[in-house]
Amino acid sequence: MSTKKGIKINQLLQSQPSGTVFLSSWLVDHGYSHDLLKRYRSSNWLTSIGSGAMIRTGDKVGYEGALYSLQQLAGLSVHLGGKSALTVQGRAHYLDLNVQRLYLFCEKHGTLPSWFMTYDWGYKIRAVYTSFLPYNVGLISIPHKTFTLKVASPERAILECLYLTPKVHSLIECYEVLEGMNNLRPKQVQFLLEKCTSVKVKRLFLYMAEKANHRWLDYVDTDRIDLGSGKRAFVKEGGVYNSRYKITVPKELEA
Repeated sequence: MSTKKGIKINQLLQSQPSGTVFLSSWLVDHGYSHDLLKRYRSSNWLTSIGSGAMIRTGDKVGYEGALYSLQQLAGLSVHLGGKSALTVQGRAHYLDLNVQRLYLFCEKHGTLPSWFMTYDWGYKIRAVYTSFLPYNVGLISIPHKTFTLKVASPERAILECLYLTPKVHSLIECYEVLEGMNNLRPKQVQFLLEKCTSVKVKRLFLYMAEKANHRWLDYVDTDRIDLGSGKRAFVKEGGVYNSRYKITVPKELEA
């Protein structure tokens, strides 16, 4: 291999942190032709993991490295959210014991590439396309090996959990998680609840936080939060009605 070619492949391999995915679209935009990338694969420098996606040959890449590339290289509005975000931050320890599942929250009209959705990351991927919260609020960066990922903050993540109730998560399960969240930031809670468009999420969150007797709730101005009108029921029969938040919840939760 000539010196020039050696410099080119070294520049490519060093352009992204180890453990991440290279995207053909990003590489082409940065001066690597499709023919050149094909030669790199033939020479065993790169290994394809799906259409438009490659990794360093021999590199161990988890979902984290793929998510990094979606966020940083593809510029997609996607983040680790809900219970997955709480788990990686050490706030939920008993979730999905039999089936490991990742919850990724994406912009309502977005889409994730097929290479990401079909590759075996060792987890079942659940992509949630929604706009009940603005995408760019309530996110934090967490380190992972040689790079960082954007994930939902605890305040946003619990709202995302409630967004998926009762079809995905039970109300009891969400309450048990929220019950242990005794150090949420009131300003973040206030901000997110004012931005949230889901009446269900807002009512359930305030009901559960009040039931858990969290001190931080004293610093949240509920008068500034639009709780909508009308009643909401989360059980088909045998529930208990809470008149303050106009919701019907399971007996087990109210007990």
